[in-house]
Amino acid sequence: MSRLITCLWFVNNDGHEAVEYYIDTFNSAPGGHQAVPGDITKSPKSSEEVSGRPEGSVMTAECELDGMSLMALNGGPFDQYQLNGATSFIIECETQEEIDFFWEKLSADPDGGQCGWCTDKFGVTWQVVPRILDELMRDPEKADAVAAAFMPMKKIDLETIRQAGK
Repeated sequence: MSRLITCLWFVNNDGHEAVEYYIDTFNSAPGGHQAVPGDITKSPKSSEEVSGRPEGSVMTAECELDGMSLMALNGGPFDQYQLNGATSFIIECETQEEIDFFWEKLSADPDGGQCGWCTDKFGVTWQVVPRILDELMRDPEKADAVAAAFMPMKKIDLETIRQAGK
């Protein structure tokens, strides 16, 4: 059986640290979020010359975050593999408590980002949004008011979104 795995290239060789941080963050989050550690692969001697990584160092670290498979690859400083906001992970939250928790844990710059988007200390981009937002945006009679409410926000205020969707 095959599975789909998201692989993120870490240029600063902090992929293992990132995976450990995400596991801790999701497992300590309110609302029943879960993270499960996965395999750790060490760099073999034969890869040292090409990868620049010493034998025995962490090459990949895997985990599952709320059921999504993630692999962090300590790939080294290749400019073409820089993380950027073109790829982001959406965390759907039921409560303001969850939104506040993930925003605090994952936003390296609490004043940065827009519309619930933030970038963490590893350069990974997240969207911390209420689950209800997608439903409200699909309703043509509510979408304009809801968009007008959340577009200026950095961290999402759930009550403001709910009021705009009435």
